[in-house]
Parts: sequence; structure tokens; C-alpha cells
Amino acid sequence: MSGLTVFLIIAGYFSVLMLISFITGRKSTDNDAFFLGNRKSPWWIVAIGMVGSSISGVSFVSVPGMVRGIDFTYMQTVFGFFFGYLIIANVLLPLYYKLNLTSIYTYLNQRFGKRAYKTGASYFLLSKTVGAAARLYVVALILQNIVFDAWNVPFPVTVCSTILLIWLYTFRSGIKTIVWTDTIQAIIMVATLVLIVVQVSKELNFSFAELSSNLIHSDKTRIFVFDDWQSKQNFFKQFFSGIFIAIVMTGLDQDMMQKNLTCRNLKDAKKNMYWYGISFVPVNLLFLILGAMLLMLASQNNIVLPTLADEILPMFATTYLSKTVMVLFIVGIIAAAFSSADSALAALTTSFSVDIMDVQHQDQQKAKRTRMIIHICISIVFALIILIFKAVNNKSVIDAIYIIASYTYGPLLGMFAFGLFTKLKTNDKAIPYIAVASPLICATLDYVSKNFWGFSFGYELLMINGLITFGGMWLFRTKNIEQRAKNVNA
Repeated sequence: MSGLTVFLIIAGYFSVLMLISFITGRKSTDNDAFFLGNRKSPWWIVAIGMVGSSISGVSFVSVPGMVRGIDFTYMQTVFGFFFGYLIIANVLLPLYYKLNLTSIYTYLNQRFGKRAYKTGASYFLLSKTVGAAARLYVVALILQNIVFDAWNVPFPVTVCSTILLIWLYTFRSGIKTIVWTDTIQAIIMVATLVLIVVQVSKELNFSFAELSSNLIHSDKTRIFVFDDWQSKQNFFKQFFSGIFIAIVMTGLDQDMMQKNLTCRNLKDAKKNMYWYGISFVPVNLLFLILGAMLLMLASQNNIVLPTLADEILPMFATTYLSKTVMVLFIVGIIAAAFSSADSALAALTTSFSVDIMDVQHQDQQKAKRTRMIIHICISIVFALIILIFKAVNNKSVIDAIYIIASYTYGPLLGMFAFGLFTKLKTNDKAIPYIAVASPLICATLDYVSKNFWGFSFGYELLMINGLITFGGMWLFRTKNIEQRAKNVNA
């Protein structure tokens, strides 16, 4: 396939997004539309769009590649996600709607004080910026290898062009546009995944019964690990980590919660969360099935697999499978990457505008101008982080994202848990120090454990990090129960 064909696919796809942006933004481009979509989004539209935001371009390359190293054990984490979403729907969403929040970190200000609020928002900004840039890096790198290397286009130009496209269809109405573009992109992404699976099954030349039998009896489709406590893939480690990963990376994440807060009411937001949680399980299972099928195809044709797991699907799509698969692959990763990056860009703009710059206290025109400047600046930061990530990355990107989350979302988990499950007031001045000390202690613990005890921590570091933050806040608690805490949590 020629680079021109790929370029035309990207151009056509982007044109559709721009049309949606024009339609949704022609009547309202103010901050209420950008931040909350005027609270008019249908719940089922939000649910579909959230699937696309969660999957991202990383899932297209990392989840199928995981099968070679850890079989289907990632599903243990996915099952944990589902229960995490139930907790979000019944604990966090009622709180956010009751307080009528634009930024969810405003809760920390009402519960503890300004320093807790700024600390929580800062951790989100750090974690989301790095995580979203890492996801977008995957797609930019693939497009570079498939198309732009042949045109001698430098990688920084590819990165900046990709981010510019996303900025162009989000800068007018933000989340109001993204709710609809993400829905279209999620549908395209899932349809693409199904069609790729169908195409690979044809290459294997198996009947449906033969394919099912091979998958069922394959060593690579093992899901549960109960017998090895040392393994990172132990069920209890993965399952409970999945619950807490969902809580922090969805329930305590402005990006994902901002979509929920665009729903008309709490009832609709909870419906959205339930259906989103249900749909997330089969979609991830299908990615893993695709990974197992690619390993079968490699064995069947004596194909040497690349060292990095993230390169397995791109290699097949560009070298060993039909042009149809290559087109589907390009469309799929673009849809997944754009739906993840656009909502992250809007959420980061919202959080920085509301939590750091306090635009809610500015007049309407000044607040809008501030928001637009922030939107541009965050886009530039995205580009810089992607270039840094390319220079240092040497492992599965999805694994790197979860490791980053274990350190950066842990303090958020501890702060929200202390606020929700106790009535205690803590010393607001101490919270920034506690939030910095907690991940440092976790990093030290992880190093000592590996080098002296031979025990390797996995994603459960997130829970430990949150527990240390919780414990630090308890140590600095005040003697009197704070009336403000009663009012906020009542």
C-alpha cells in the first residue's frame, strides 16, 4: 500500500471529525460547553465513547502482544476493572453530582483545603499528561514507520502534525464535541477489531470449530494463576489491582469523569458506567484472542516474531497479512488513539483551567481566552513528552502506563479514601509532603524487595501507595471532627 493511500485515509477520517466538531460547536463554544457539554449528553453516547477512550491505540498493539509473555492472564485485571466500575457508579458518581463539580478535585478543597486540592490536581495533571502522551506515542511511531519514513518526514514533524489534528477539532467546544467524536471512533475501533479477527482467521484456514478448539486447548489462553504467589500474574494481585486501577484511572480521573458529568443526571451517569463496565470485558477478550491467533499464524508459517511484544501486530499487519488488514489496522489505531488523546487533552485543559488558574472566578471572555491558551500549551507539552518517551522506552507501553499510574495515582487514591471513609480533618499543610513521600517510599520498597528478598511487586504498588498516603493523613489528623467533612460527605 502506498503512503499516499494511507495519507488519504487519514485525511478522510479527519474530515469526518472536523464535520462533527463544526456541527456540535456551531451554537456553543463557551467554557460550559468545553468543560461539561452543557450537561446534555445522552448516557448511551457517553458509554460508547468511554470504551474508545479507555482502549486507546496502546491496546491495539500491546494487548494482543501480551499473549506471548503472560497468556490471557490480563483478563484477571479486566475482571477487577468491572468491579471497580461498580464502586465508581455507587460511591464516587453520587458525590460528584451532589457537589455539582466541574473538576472532581474541587472535592479535596471542600474536604481538606487548598493545598490538598492543588496537590490532587497536580498529580492528575502529571499522570494524565505522561500516560496520554505514551498512548499517542504508539500511534505516531507506527504511522512514522508505515508512511512517513518513506517520505523522509522527521518523527518530530509526525508528532506535531498528529497533535495539531487533534487540537483542531477539540479547541472550539472541547468535551461537547468529544462525546460525539469518541462515540464514532469507538464504533469504528470495535468494528475494525472484529474485521481484523475475521481476516486473520481466514489466513489460518481453520473452520470456526477448529479455531475454537485450538484456542480452548492452547497453553496461551490460560486466564487464572492461583498457584504462584511470587508471580506478578497471581490472580489476587491482578484482580484487586484491577479494581483499584479502575477506581483511580477512571473514578479519580478528570478525563473519564468529565464525560460522566456531561450526562443529564446521576441516574443516566450510573447507567453509562454499568454498560461501559460490561462492554469492556468482551472487547479486551477479543484483543487477546487476536493475539493468540497471531501466535498460531506465526507457528504455522515459521514466522520469526519481533523482540518487543508491541511490534507483533504491526509486523503482521504491514508484512504478512492482506492490504485489507493493513487498512483496517491503520483506521483502528487512529480511531483508538484520537479518542483517547482528544479527551485527555480536554480534561487536562479543564483541570488546569479550573484547578490551577481558577477561571471560574474570571469574567466569561477572559476565562475563555485563558482556556484556549492553556489548550495550546498542553498540546505543546504532549509533543515534548512523546519525544522524550521515544528516547527512553524499552518495554510494553501499556505496562509502562500502569507502572506510572501506580506511583502518580496512589496519592489521589489515599486522599479520596481518607475523605470518603473517615470524618477526620487532617493538616492541610502536611498533605503535599505526604503525597510526595508516599511514591518515594513505594519506589524504595520495590527496590529493596527485588534486590534483597527476590519478591517482585506488580500493579499492587498502587494500593500500597494509596495506603501509605492514607496512613500519613491519619498521622497528621486533627483531634476534632471537622464539620465541613460532615457536610461534604453527608
